[in-house]
This record gives sequence, C-alpha cells and structure tokens, in this order.
Amino acid sequence: MNTTTVGVDLAKLIFAVCMLDGNGRVLLRRELRREAFAEWLAQLPAGAIVAMEACSGAHYWARRCLALGLQPRLIAAQFVTPFRKSRRSKNDRNDAEAVATAARQGNMRFVAVKTVDQQARLSWHRVREGYKEESLKVTNRIRGLLAEFGVVLAKSHVALRRALVDILEREDLPREFVEMLQGLREHWQQIQARLRMCDQRIETHALGDERCRRVRKLTGVGALTADAVVASVGNGCDFKHGRQMSAWIGLVPQQDSSGGHQRLGPISCSGDAYLRTLLIQGARSSVQAANRVTPEKATPEQIWIRQLATRLSFGKLLVAVANKHARQIWAMLARGEAYDPHAWLRHPMTQRSASRKSVPAAA
Repeated sequence: MNTTTVGVDLAKLIFAVCMLDGNGRVLLRRELRREAFAEWLAQLPAGAIVAMEACSGAHYWARRCLALGLQPRLIAAQFVTPFRKSRRSKNDRNDAEAVATAARQGNMRFVAVKTVDQQARLSWHRVREGYKEESLKVTNRIRGLLAEFGVVLAKSHVALRRALVDILEREDLPREFVEMLQGLREHWQQIQARLRMCDQRIETHALGDERCRRVRKLTGVGALTADAVVASVGNGCDFKHGRQMSAWIGLVPQQDSSGGHQRLGPISCSGDAYLRTLLIQGARSSVQAANRVTPEKATPEQIWIRQLATRLSFGKLLVAVANKHARQIWAMLARGEAYDPHAWLRHPMTQRSASRKSVPAAA
C-alpha cells in the first residue's frame, strides 16, 4: 500500500491528524482548528486515504473529502481501540495514529458514507425518538405530582388525557398547582403535535420513495421501518448478502466457539439499535397475523412462522422473524425486486431437494 493514509481524530474545534506513508511510518502529526483543517484537506494529494471514526460529523467530512478527490474511510470506534498503542495513555494524538493504522488493515470493515438526503431523512427519526422520550417524561412528571395529592391514574395516555379534563376543574386542589398542571398539559399537547408532524413527514418520505413502497409489502413493515431502512442502508449494496445486513443490525447470535464446538449465545445487539427495535416490533405484527389467519389462507411465510412457534419461545420467535425480514429487505433493495412470497421456491437448495425427490430409487 503506497497510498498516503491520514488518520483524523474529529472534534468540534481542534482536529488531530496523523499522516502515514506507504510503509506505515509517521510522516506528520498536527493539531488544526476547524477552518485550518478544511484548508489542509484541500492540499492533500488526490487519492489520499482519510480515515475517521464514525462519529458525529464524520459523514459531513467524508463528503468534503469526496468532493476534493480523496478517499474517506469511516471506521467504527470499537475497531480502532485495538490499534491504540497504549490504552492507559489515551489522547487525540494517539487516537489519530490508531485510526490511520486501522485504516491500513486489509480486512477492516468501513462504514458507508451517507448522502445529505439520507441524513436529512434520518434526522426526522432521531427527532421523533426524542419527542417520544420527552412525552414519556412529561406524563411521568404529571402522574408523580398528582400522586402527591392522592390522585392515581391508569397507565395509558388516553386515561391521563381524559382525567386531566376533570382534574383541572376540581376545587379541592390548590389553584397554583392546577395552573402548573395546565402548563404541563399544554406542553404535553405540543409534544404530541410535534410527534404527529414527524409521523406525517416520514409517511411522505415513504410514499415518495419507490424502494420504501416495495419494502412495505412485507407484513410487519410500515412507513416508519421502511423509511428508516432505506435512509440507513440505501440500496443495500454495501453488504454482500442478507446475512451481513442482519449481522450489522445485531439480529444474529453471539459466538463463543472453540475447538470445533459451536456455542451460540444471545443476539449480538451490535449495529443499529433503532432498526433492530423496529424490525422486532414489526415481527410481532407478523406473528399476530400468522396466528389469526386460517391454515387454508396462510402464506408460506405464515406457515413457517406457525411451525417455528412450536419449537421456539416467543422472544426467540420474534428475533427469527426479524432476521428473516432483514434478509428479505436486503434482497429487495440490492436486487431491485418486488416482494414475492414464493421466492423461496427458486432457491438452489429448494430446487436441488425437489430434483432429488423426483429421481426414482434404484432397483
């Protein structure tokens, strides 16, 4: 590898850089402010590799590198840690050198650079999750305050919304406390309105994207999941096959195998936790639909789910269905295909089994 490799430790204001030559020797160490770093990037030779940890702002700087004719490499933080020389001495200079060293590894896995459109669409999902947390905190705050005055309500939001109408008109509560509750109620209503706005915008994105419309043909995959998947992985070509995408989402078991003995543990829970949550929740809908349908009208996938339910616990069943959905989504995105419930019949293993059954036994 004769290409110059630059490791960058990203920050808000001060960036630490470390340049390595083709043999891995350190040529330069510098610390640059944000404006100076942008100018320094423009002076690098075309084709130079610029490696960064996949953190906040990494995709923005990766796009800047692409515009300058450089080769950006985004690396997950856990893959950089083993290449830091001293774990006890962690600083920006050592981090930059570790990033550059990690980028030179031939078997290193890199994070795909997201486009501006992908990041904009994912921003709506991030903000929506924030509003959900705020809504939960506000409702818990209201319930806790009411409990101090002996008012205990049911857990649902509907029950709280209905009860607040009567509580705000009660005369046995202090007026100052009622005014404070009124403010909390209005704040909660504003958060709910913002949540609905996010849902509408995500629905608009999903309806306007042909890839999302294809993915939504899967049972248990709605606008939220389809838009999140497409915004996160694009056309899925960064993965060689569906198993890689499923492993990236964290839907595969951990391994502790040795000496030819395979030991599988719980799912790895690595990668994108948001996509994993959406797929598992969607799998719950698929399982419920499979249990409701009659055997005569069940699809091949629903028959598979019902058979799997007899052997696995409910939690493992949800993960298995989510794993299958992740692989199906990859196939639809990477190959540009529509959902086909009978696609399994074209699988080479299925055709091989059918051909073996059709051959008559020797006399």
